[in-house]
Amino acid sequence: MSEISHNVDKKLVLASGRAHPELAAEVAKELGTELLPLNAYDFANGEIYVRSDESVRGKDVFLLQSYPAPLNNWLMEQLIMIDSMKRASARRITVVAPFYPYARQDKKGRGREPISARLVADLFKTAGADRVISCDLHTAQIQGFFDGPVDHLFGFPLLADYIKSKVDVNEVTVVSPDTGRVRVAEQWADRLGGAPLAFVHKSRDLTVPNQAESKTVVGQVEGRTAILIDDMIDTGGTIAGAVRVLKEAGAKDVIIAATHAVFSDPAAQRLAECGAREVVVTNTLPIPEEKRFENLTVLSIAPTIARAISEVFHDGSVTNLFDGRA
Repeated sequence: MSEISHNVDKKLVLASGRAHPELAAEVAKELGTELLPLNAYDFANGEIYVRSDESVRGKDVFLLQSYPAPLNNWLMEQLIMIDSMKRASARRITVVAPFYPYARQDKKGRGREPISARLVADLFKTAGADRVISCDLHTAQIQGFFDGPVDHLFGFPLLADYIKSKVDVNEVTVVSPDTGRVRVAEQWADRLGGAPLAFVHKSRDLTVPNQAESKTVVGQVEGRTAILIDDMIDTGGTIAGAVRVLKEAGAKDVIIAATHAVFSDPAAQRLAECGAREVVVTNTLPIPEEKRFENLTVLSIAPTIARAISEVFHDGSVTNLFDGRA
Protein backbone atom coordinates (compact mmCIF):
# COMPACT_ATOMS: atom_id res chain seq x y z
CA MET A 1 0.00 0.00 0.00
CA SER A 2 1.22 3.52 -0.83
CA GLU A 3 0.69 4.96 2.66
CA ILE A 4 2.34 5.67 5.99
CA SER A 5 0.42 4.36 8.99
CA HIS A 6 1.27 5.30 12.58
CA ASN A 7 -2.00 4.16 14.09
CA VAL A 8 -5.26 2.65 12.87
CA ASP A 9 -6.89 6.06 12.57
CA LYS A 10 -4.28 8.08 10.66
CA LYS A 11 -2.82 7.19 7.29
CA LEU A 12 -0.93 9.39 4.82
CA VAL A 13 -1.39 8.98 1.08
CA LEU A 14 0.64 10.88 -1.54
CA ALA A 15 -0.76 11.15 -5.06
CA SER A 16 0.47 13.08 -8.07
CA GLY A 17 -0.86 14.51 -11.28
CA ARG A 18 0.92 13.91 -14.58
CA ALA A 19 2.63 17.31 -14.87
CA HIS A 20 5.85 16.57 -12.95
CA PRO A 21 6.21 12.87 -12.06
CA GLU A 22 9.94 13.23 -11.33
CA LEU A 23 9.34 15.65 -8.45
CA ALA A 24 6.52 13.48 -7.08
CA ALA A 25 8.81 10.44 -7.09
CA GLU A 26 11.49 12.40 -5.21
CA VAL A 27 9.00 13.57 -2.58
CA ALA A 28 7.69 10.03 -2.12
CA LYS A 29 11.25 8.77 -1.66
CA GLU A 30 11.96 11.46 0.94
CA LEU A 31 8.79 10.42 2.80
CA GLY A 32 9.68 6.74 2.58
CA THR A 33 6.43 5.89 0.83
CA GLU A 34 5.08 5.11 -2.62
CA LEU A 35 2.81 7.18 -4.82
CA LEU A 36 -0.85 6.22 -4.86
CA PRO A 37 -1.57 4.41 -8.14
CA LEU A 38 -3.82 6.65 -10.23
CA ASN A 39 -5.54 5.93 -13.49
CA ALA A 40 -5.44 9.25 -15.37
CA TYR A 41 -5.91 9.89 -19.06
CA ASP A 42 -7.43 12.27 -21.62
CA PHE A 43 -10.45 11.55 -23.75
CA ALA A 44 -10.26 12.31 -27.46
CA ASN A 45 -11.99 15.67 -26.95
CA GLY A 46 -9.58 16.76 -24.18
CA GLU A 47 -11.66 15.82 -21.14
CA ILE A 48 -9.60 14.46 -18.25
CA TYR A 49 -10.38 11.29 -16.27
CA VAL A 50 -8.83 10.46 -12.87
CA ARG A 51 -9.50 7.49 -10.58
CA SER A 52 -7.52 6.05 -7.69
CA ASP A 53 -6.66 2.37 -8.01
CA GLU A 54 -6.75 1.99 -4.21
CA SER A 55 -9.17 3.03 -1.47
CA VAL A 56 -8.51 6.40 0.18
CA ARG A 57 -11.45 6.26 2.59
CA GLY A 58 -10.56 7.96 5.86
CA LYS A 59 -7.02 8.79 4.75
CA ASP A 60 -4.99 12.01 4.78
CA VAL A 61 -4.45 12.63 1.06
CA PHE A 62 -1.79 14.98 -0.34
CA LEU A 63 -2.27 15.78 -4.04
CA LEU A 64 0.88 17.10 -5.72
CA GLN A 65 0.60 18.91 -9.03
CA SER A 66 2.99 21.26 -10.82
CA TYR A 67 1.86 23.79 -13.40
CA PRO A 68 4.09 23.98 -16.46
CA ALA A 69 2.58 24.73 -19.86
CA PRO A 70 -0.19 23.95 -20.70
CA LEU A 71 -1.04 25.27 -17.24
CA ASN A 72 -4.82 25.17 -17.63
CA ASN A 73 -4.80 21.44 -18.41
CA TRP A 74 -2.87 20.65 -15.25
CA LEU A 75 -5.07 22.92 -13.16
CA MET A 76 -8.17 21.10 -14.41
CA GLU A 77 -6.53 17.76 -13.67
CA GLN A 78 -5.78 18.93 -10.13
CA LEU A 79 -9.41 19.95 -9.59
CA ILE A 80 -10.65 16.59 -10.89
CA MET A 81 -8.16 14.79 -8.61
CA ILE A 82 -9.52 16.72 -5.62
CA ASP A 83 -13.10 15.92 -6.56
CA SER A 84 -12.35 12.22 -7.03
CA MET A 85 -10.70 12.02 -3.58
CA LYS A 86 -13.57 13.88 -1.94
CA ARG A 87 -16.10 11.48 -3.46
CA ALA A 88 -13.91 8.56 -2.38
CA SER A 89 -14.31 9.71 1.26
CA ALA A 90 -10.77 10.91 1.97
CA ARG A 91 -10.53 12.27 5.54
CA ARG A 92 -8.56 15.38 4.52
CA ILE A 93 -7.34 16.64 1.14
CA THR A 94 -4.28 18.85 0.87
CA VAL A 95 -3.32 20.51 -2.40
CA VAL A 96 0.46 20.53 -2.85
CA ALA A 97 1.15 23.14 -5.53
CA PRO A 98 4.89 23.98 -5.47
CA PHE A 99 4.22 26.65 -8.11
CA TYR A 100 0.87 28.36 -7.51
CA PRO A 101 -1.01 28.90 -10.80
CA TYR A 102 -2.06 32.43 -11.80
CA ALA A 103 -0.05 33.86 -8.90
CA ARG A 104 0.87 37.02 -10.83
CA GLN A 105 -2.81 37.96 -11.16
CA ASP A 106 -3.14 38.71 -7.44
CA LYS A 107 -4.65 42.20 -7.63
CA LYS A 108 -6.33 44.62 -9.97
CA GLY A 109 -3.70 46.79 -11.65
CA ARG A 110 -6.36 48.43 -13.82
CA GLY A 111 -10.15 48.53 -13.89
CA ARG A 112 -12.07 45.46 -15.12
CA GLU A 113 -9.14 43.09 -14.49
CA PRO A 114 -9.72 39.72 -12.78
CA ILE A 115 -7.99 38.55 -9.60
CA SER A 116 -7.31 35.09 -10.96
CA ALA A 117 -5.15 33.94 -8.06
CA ARG A 118 -8.21 34.31 -5.82
CA LEU A 119 -10.32 32.44 -8.36
CA VAL A 120 -7.88 29.50 -8.28
CA ALA A 121 -8.12 29.40 -4.47
CA ASP A 122 -11.93 29.37 -4.72
CA LEU A 123 -11.76 26.54 -7.26
CA PHE A 124 -9.55 24.46 -4.93
CA LYS A 125 -11.97 25.03 -2.05
CA THR A 126 -15.10 24.32 -4.09
CA ALA A 127 -13.57 21.12 -5.46
CA GLY A 128 -13.03 19.91 -1.89
CA ALA A 129 -9.52 20.88 -0.77
CA ASP A 130 -9.05 21.41 2.98
CA ARG A 131 -5.53 22.84 2.88
CA VAL A 132 -2.92 24.22 0.47
CA ILE A 133 0.87 23.87 0.52
CA SER A 134 2.79 26.09 -1.91
CA CYS A 135 6.28 27.48 -2.33
CA ASP A 136 7.42 31.09 -2.79
CA LEU A 137 4.09 32.66 -3.65
CA HIS A 138 4.43 35.68 -5.92
CA THR A 139 3.00 37.78 -3.08
CA ALA A 140 2.30 36.66 0.49
CA GLN A 141 -1.27 38.01 0.35
CA ILE A 142 -2.29 34.99 -1.76
CA GLN A 143 -2.31 33.02 1.51
CA GLY A 144 -5.45 34.91 2.45
CA PHE A 145 -7.30 33.97 -0.73
CA PHE A 146 -7.90 30.36 0.35
CA ASP A 147 -10.54 29.77 3.02
CA GLY A 148 -8.48 27.36 5.07
CA PRO A 149 -4.90 26.72 6.21
CA VAL A 150 -2.12 27.64 3.75
CA ASP A 151 1.46 26.53 4.35
CA HIS A 152 3.83 28.90 2.55
CA LEU A 153 7.20 27.25 1.95
CA PHE A 154 10.38 29.11 1.00
CA GLY A 155 12.96 28.18 -1.59
CA PHE A 156 15.48 30.87 -0.69
CA PRO A 157 17.20 28.93 2.15
CA LEU A 158 18.00 26.12 -0.31
CA LEU A 159 19.20 28.57 -2.98
CA ALA A 160 21.08 30.83 -0.58
CA ASP A 161 22.94 28.00 1.14
CA TYR A 162 24.06 26.65 -2.25
CA ILE A 163 25.28 30.08 -3.39
CA LYS A 164 26.96 30.69 -0.04
CA SER A 165 29.15 27.65 -0.73
CA LYS A 166 30.21 29.11 -4.09
CA VAL A 167 31.09 32.74 -3.30
CA ASP A 168 32.96 34.93 -0.85
CA VAL A 169 30.08 36.39 1.18
CA ASN A 170 32.19 39.46 1.97
CA GLU A 171 32.07 40.43 -1.72
CA VAL A 172 28.36 39.79 -2.32
CA THR A 173 25.51 42.24 -2.90
CA VAL A 174 21.95 40.88 -2.98
CA VAL A 175 20.00 42.51 -5.79
CA SER A 176 16.23 42.65 -6.12
CA PRO A 177 14.99 42.95 -9.72
CA ASP A 178 12.46 45.58 -8.56
CA THR A 179 11.28 47.39 -5.45
CA GLY A 180 8.54 44.81 -4.85
CA ARG A 181 10.96 42.09 -3.78
CA VAL A 182 13.18 44.09 -1.44
CA ARG A 183 11.69 42.35 1.62
CA VAL A 184 12.69 38.96 0.20
CA ALA A 185 16.12 40.39 -0.62
CA GLU A 186 16.51 41.32 3.05
CA GLN A 187 15.91 37.70 4.05
CA TRP A 188 18.54 36.63 1.51
CA ALA A 189 20.97 39.19 2.91
CA ASP A 190 20.48 37.84 6.43
CA ARG A 191 21.08 34.30 5.19
CA LEU A 192 24.31 35.46 3.51
CA GLY A 193 25.68 37.02 6.68
CA GLY A 194 24.36 40.56 6.35
CA ALA A 195 25.23 41.26 2.73
CA PRO A 196 24.35 44.74 1.40
CA LEU A 197 21.25 45.26 -0.76
CA ALA A 198 20.59 46.87 -4.13
CA PHE A 199 17.66 46.92 -6.50
CA VAL A 200 17.12 47.50 -10.20
CA HIS A 201 14.73 50.27 -11.10
CA LYS A 202 12.51 49.25 -14.01
CA SER A 203 9.41 50.40 -15.84
CA ARG A 204 6.58 48.17 -17.04
CA ASP A 205 3.79 48.75 -19.57
CA LEU A 206 0.73 47.15 -17.92
CA THR A 207 -0.88 46.63 -21.33
CA VAL A 208 1.97 44.40 -22.57
CA PRO A 209 2.53 41.01 -20.84
CA ASN A 210 6.01 39.64 -20.07
CA GLN A 211 7.75 42.93 -20.82
CA ALA A 212 9.63 45.25 -18.49
CA GLU A 213 12.62 47.50 -19.07
CA SER A 214 15.48 47.54 -16.56
CA LYS A 215 16.99 51.02 -16.20
CA THR A 216 19.36 51.76 -13.31
CA VAL A 217 20.83 50.14 -10.20
CA VAL A 218 20.19 51.66 -6.78
CA GLY A 219 22.92 50.40 -4.43
CA GLN A 220 26.59 49.47 -4.48
CA VAL A 221 27.53 46.66 -6.89
CA GLU A 222 30.79 47.85 -8.43
CA GLY A 223 33.52 45.23 -8.08
CA ARG A 224 31.16 42.86 -6.25
CA THR A 225 29.34 39.62 -7.01
CA ALA A 226 25.68 40.46 -7.53
CA ILE A 227 23.16 37.81 -6.47
CA LEU A 228 20.12 38.66 -8.58
CA ILE A 229 17.03 37.09 -7.01
CA ASP A 230 13.43 36.59 -8.09
CA ASP A 231 10.56 34.22 -7.35
CA MET A 232 10.19 33.11 -10.97
CA ILE A 233 11.75 33.45 -14.41
CA ASP A 234 9.22 33.35 -17.25
CA THR A 235 10.53 34.63 -20.59
CA GLY A 236 13.73 35.89 -18.95
CA GLY A 237 13.55 39.39 -20.44
CA THR A 238 13.50 41.25 -17.13
CA ILE A 239 16.29 39.19 -15.58
CA ALA A 240 18.51 39.35 -18.67
CA GLY A 241 18.02 43.13 -18.80
CA ALA A 242 18.91 43.39 -15.11
CA VAL A 243 22.14 41.44 -15.69
CA ARG A 244 23.10 43.92 -18.41
CA VAL A 245 22.41 46.88 -16.12
CA LEU A 246 24.41 45.30 -13.27
CA LYS A 247 27.37 44.63 -15.55
CA GLU A 248 27.26 48.22 -16.81
CA ALA A 249 27.27 49.36 -13.17
CA GLY A 250 30.54 47.49 -12.63
CA ALA A 251 29.44 44.21 -11.06
CA LYS A 252 32.30 41.69 -11.14
CA ASP A 253 29.95 38.71 -11.50
CA VAL A 254 26.21 38.09 -11.57
CA ILE A 255 24.55 34.95 -10.23
CA ILE A 256 20.82 34.59 -10.88
CA ALA A 257 18.70 32.73 -8.34
CA ALA A 258 14.98 31.97 -8.68
CA THR A 259 12.64 29.37 -7.24
CA HIS A 260 10.34 28.79 -10.21
CA ALA A 261 11.87 28.09 -13.63
CA VAL A 262 8.88 28.77 -15.88
CA PHE A 263 11.26 29.24 -18.83
CA SER A 264 8.78 30.21 -21.54
CA ASP A 265 10.56 30.73 -24.87
CA PRO A 266 13.02 32.37 -25.39
CA ALA A 267 14.09 32.25 -21.72
CA ALA A 268 16.75 29.55 -22.10
CA GLN A 269 18.52 31.42 -24.88
CA ARG A 270 18.33 34.75 -23.07
CA LEU A 271 19.70 33.30 -19.84
CA ALA A 272 22.48 31.39 -21.59
CA GLU A 273 23.60 34.53 -23.42
CA CYS A 274 22.96 37.25 -20.80
CA GLY A 275 26.42 37.09 -19.22
CA ALA A 276 25.45 35.65 -15.83
CA ARG A 277 28.03 33.35 -14.27
CA GLU A 278 25.39 30.88 -13.11
CA VAL A 279 21.61 30.52 -13.06
CA VAL A 280 20.36 28.63 -9.99
CA VAL A 281 16.76 27.43 -9.80
CA THR A 282 14.73 24.69 -8.10
CA ASN A 283 12.65 21.92 -9.65
CA THR A 284 9.20 23.16 -8.61
CA LEU A 285 8.53 22.97 -12.35
CA PRO A 286 9.89 20.41 -14.82
CA ILE A 287 12.70 21.72 -17.04
CA PRO A 288 12.88 19.76 -20.30
CA GLU A 289 16.29 18.99 -21.77
CA GLU A 290 15.87 21.51 -24.60
CA LYS A 291 15.51 24.33 -22.04
CA ARG A 292 18.65 23.46 -20.09
CA PHE A 293 21.98 25.18 -20.73
CA GLU A 294 25.58 24.96 -19.56
CA ASN A 295 25.53 27.38 -16.62
CA LEU A 296 22.13 26.23 -15.26
CA THR A 297 22.02 24.56 -11.83
CA VAL A 298 18.79 22.88 -10.67
CA LEU A 299 18.36 22.16 -6.94
CA SER A 300 15.70 19.78 -5.65
CA ILE A 301 12.85 21.25 -3.61
CA ALA A 302 11.62 17.71 -2.79
CA PRO A 303 13.16 17.50 0.73
CA THR A 304 11.49 20.81 1.68
CA ILE A 305 8.10 19.67 0.40
CA ALA A 306 8.45 16.27 2.06
CA ARG A 307 9.30 17.83 5.44
CA ALA A 308 6.28 20.14 5.16
CA ILE A 309 3.96 17.23 4.31
CA SER A 310 5.33 15.28 7.25
CA GLU A 311 4.80 18.21 9.64
CA VAL A 312 1.21 18.73 8.44
CA PHE A 313 0.44 15.01 8.71
CA HIS A 314 1.85 14.77 12.22
CA ASP A 315 0.18 18.05 13.31
CA GLY A 316 3.62 19.59 13.72
CA SER A 317 4.95 23.03 12.80
CA VAL A 318 5.77 24.04 9.23
CA THR A 319 6.88 27.43 10.53
CA ASN A 320 9.76 25.86 12.46
CA LEU A 321 11.20 24.54 9.19
CA PHE A 322 12.03 28.13 8.23
CA ASP A 323 13.24 29.61 11.52
CA GLY A 324 9.78 30.92 12.34
CA ARG A 325 9.27 32.76 9.02
CA ALA A 326 6.60 30.62 7.32
